[in-house]
Amino acid sequence: MRFLGNVLAVIVGLLVFSVLSFFILAGIIAIASSSDSEVKIKENTVLVLNLDGRNIVERTSDDDFNISSIPGFSAVSNVGLLNLKKAIKTAAENENVKGIYLKAGMVFAGQAMLQELREELISFKESGKFIVSYSEIYSESGYFLSSAADEIYLNPLGGMEFNGFSSEIVFFKGLFEKLEVEPVIFRVGEFKSAVEPFLLDKMSDENRLQTSVFLNDLNDFAISKISESRSLPYEKVQEINSQMLIRKNADALELKMVDGLWYEDQVKDLLREKLGIEEDDDINSINVTTINKSAKSKNKLSKNKIAVIIAQGDIVSGSGEGVIASESFVKEVNKAKKDENVKAIVIRVNSPGGSALASEVMWRALSEAKKVKPVIASMGEYAASGGYYISAPADTIVAQPNTITGSIGIFGLWFNAEGFMKNKLGLTTDVVKTGELSDFLSFSRKLTDLEKSIYQSNVEEGYDTFISRVSEGRNMTKEEVLEVASGRVWSGIQAKENGLVDVLGNLEDAIEIAAKKVGVEDDYRIVYLPQEKSFFERLMADLTNDVQTRYMRHKLGSFYPVYSEIEKIKKYEGLMLRMPYDIIVE
Repeated sequence: MRFLGNVLAVIVGLLVFSVLSFFILAGIIAIASSSDSEVKIKENTVLVLNLDGRNIVERTSDDDFNISSIPGFSAVSNVGLLNLKKAIKTAAENENVKGIYLKAGMVFAGQAMLQELREELISFKESGKFIVSYSEIYSESGYFLSSAADEIYLNPLGGMEFNGFSSEIVFFKGLFEKLEVEPVIFRVGEFKSAVEPFLLDKMSDENRLQTSVFLNDLNDFAISKISESRSLPYEKVQEINSQMLIRKNADALELKMVDGLWYEDQVKDLLREKLGIEEDDDINSINVTTINKSAKSKNKLSKNKIAVIIAQGDIVSGSGEGVIASESFVKEVNKAKKDENVKAIVIRVNSPGGSALASEVMWRALSEAKKVKPVIASMGEYAASGGYYISAPADTIVAQPNTITGSIGIFGLWFNAEGFMKNKLGLTTDVVKTGELSDFLSFSRKLTDLEKSIYQSNVEEGYDTFISRVSEGRNMTKEEVLEVASGRVWSGIQAKENGLVDVLGNLEDAIEIAAKKVGVEDDYRIVYLPQEKSFFERLMADLTNDVQTRYMRHKLGSFYPVYSEIEKIKKYEGLMLRMPYDIIVE
């Protein structure tokens, strides 16, 4: 049996290796062939934006081969916001592209990212070309994006969610009580609710207030944009939304939120009609990757460069993937600072925050860069806590109206696991030490009053530093900053009103501001940092991460979200500048 088991293991290993080798070879062939051939767009072409079930991130690779696109390897594939906007711009400028077929009913993205993409779609319509949207199911976010289309169609037996936003928090108090683990929290600011899930079993009044205010801001903004695009009174759309008047598909049609309850073949017949082709003719279509290969870079030969540094994810020290790592970030900032051809720096921040130390390290690098050339901050979905900290040195801060920002506060987190170790695991500890505080912050016992006072003092000092950084960067007094701090979260609209943001706009607006500051608005090119990884680096990283994620999802089932949150907690080191929780607006 052992022999048969070994043989089976070898066979399985060879099979896995063969499959991987096939995809690697296919990727190499695809990349090689695509790079050598010039993309020619046929007459009467439609750009297909199929975003159903896809997750929008800041950017993805420009090539076709991506592990997330292989069936069976990933439940949700990523598509880059920058890639999508480039494709839409290219389609608007190419006379052979007549319109866009949008399928984005179940897209996964935050409100600010959707707004940025929505703005690009509306600009596309100004070229006189059409946008037709179709989906079997429209989520709240999917409909918000799709409402930019000229015509919206819904499957007769599909569904549509349009009932306002909600934000739900997972609280760990009961879990820690069962495990006999005592969380000890140090914080400054009445709104610094990042620690609430460890202490409470429901929202505090302060947290409920701030969440309600910015959530209503985001919802009202979405309603106003949908009202404008659908030519419906704001009050009517608000009523539909607040009372969930779309309870069956016929309601969506009757209330004029969609233009028809059609099957996809009927929508394709409409596309043929708009293209002026026969009923049985094939529709010439092109996807995002292919059309982007036909795009011509603006001022490609210009020596003047605007460097856009992408900062997406949690803020951590050192280096790492899928996060804003201080060591890697500083390296890119210094590279842009030293490059004489880089005239200005734009940091694109999409972060809930993280390590206070890492934030300070990045703040220092940007402050030094600012002495040499302009630094502009563009806020994406959120730029809160540490995300705001690293934005503070910027000459100008640009955010979307529905960006989530602020959360200027600080906290420290420590766990006393004595009860868990002794009563659950049967473990005890003993210690020999040379000084009173040699075992400072030991997890196997309660903290002493002295330890608590030392840690709290560090938290308060860190908060004062944070306030000073914002005060200096925003040209506000510390008293003025304190009025909008205390860990409170704001929408972009509110942040503009209270002085935390200068301009409401998108990444392009931030880039234009940077170019104007150095007088190169008519002669510059954009370089994005960090540079894209090689094909093999991306393949192996994607494969490793996706296999691990899929395994844990399968193993834990409905408990995976809790596991995911605990994994994040394990990364919390030192003082933290972070949002109250990961906000998912749906």
